[in-house]
Amino acid sequence: MEQWKRNVYICTLAAFITSAGMSQLAPMLPLYIRSLGVEDPGEVARWAGIVFAMNFVTLAVFSPIWGRLSDRYGRKLMCLRAVIWLGIINFGMGMAQQVWHLVALRLLQGALSGFLATAMPLVSSESPAKHAGWALGLFFTGQISGSLIGPLLGGWLSETVGFRHTYFIVGSMCLLSSLALLGIHETYKPSGAVSAKLSNRDVFSSLTRPSLLFGIFLTTFTFQFSLMCVQPILTVYIAGLVPDSEHIALISGAVFSSAGFASALFGSRLGALSDRIGAQKVLFCSLLTACLVSVPQAFVTAPWQLGILRFIHGVAVAGLMPSVNHLIKQAAPPEFLGRMYGFNQSFQFIGMSSGAIFGGYIAEYFGIPVLFFLAAAMLLASAGVCYKVIGAK
Repeated sequence: MEQWKRNVYICTLAAFITSAGMSQLAPMLPLYIRSLGVEDPGEVARWAGIVFAMNFVTLAVFSPIWGRLSDRYGRKLMCLRAVIWLGIINFGMGMAQQVWHLVALRLLQGALSGFLATAMPLVSSESPAKHAGWALGLFFTGQISGSLIGPLLGGWLSETVGFRHTYFIVGSMCLLSSLALLGIHETYKPSGAVSAKLSNRDVFSSLTRPSLLFGIFLTTFTFQFSLMCVQPILTVYIAGLVPDSEHIALISGAVFSSAGFASALFGSRLGALSDRIGAQKVLFCSLLTACLVSVPQAFVTAPWQLGILRFIHGVAVAGLMPSVNHLIKQAAPPEFLGRMYGFNQSFQFIGMSSGAIFGGYIAEYFGIPVLFFLAAAMLLASAGVCYKVIGAK
């Protein structure tokens, strides 16, 4: 097997484990908080929201920093540091005695891990240009697959071995993945102190088309905002479609999973397609597809209809993120690749957190269907930016 493919497969495995470890928290978090002595349901919900959000807050702040350090010291070293820290933090969460311990550890998880901000430039820089779309698509598939299996793994393990041992198992998996990362052969030569000391303004000034990267960052933010303004309250929307059902959780899980499975199935395929026809074309078509399937979701009358539309939406997601990452590889010099991926990660997490917050307020005052129209409008505007700034030819 060619070394670059071996690198891609190892990073994909690590992305799967990391995403599974980060997402397994969701189904058992309220129950774990209750076991720490918080009994009031309102307080449990409040603390669950705080604990869950802390990771994204610090990820948005520190992703560019770890990306910049990966340019200076090497991407493999930063990937190893990230997964080892993630393993240690999971062990710490398993030993938490009070709920504020979880808050502090989630803050540390976002600040000290940053695996994606360092693994993305590693996969990108070590893959041949003609296969970069496929490589980034496969990496995205591993990431999505991990986020799908994580909640299932967390729920099953928490019932089988208990909350604390679940964290210990996930922490052990992260540490084992660091052994796999040792098998990566990195050809990139760290840029050293000179380029690393350049300010962000100097870096963007040195780029041939800085507007291209700003357009990519804006696209990432817009898409994540449109996605997360709907996703957290999708279960409430489904409950309104089948108010008499006793299986709301099961139905909601199926609808949620339909989008994730679509992304996992089509990620590498659409990445390979971007190698053949161009990442900008795949990105533009994916934005339009996501826009077109957002509007009908406001008019569905049954969960199966929503599930089909979310599946198509998941296919669009599979085309978006690998294309964005492919375009960053094309636009950024190798010595600044980690920094650019870090900035894109920041826009991603800012879009996710702000979308979830504002989506809740909009749904409360105007109704959930309005969110689908808002998402469609934002995606259409983003497609316009893509055509004008990034190009769709």
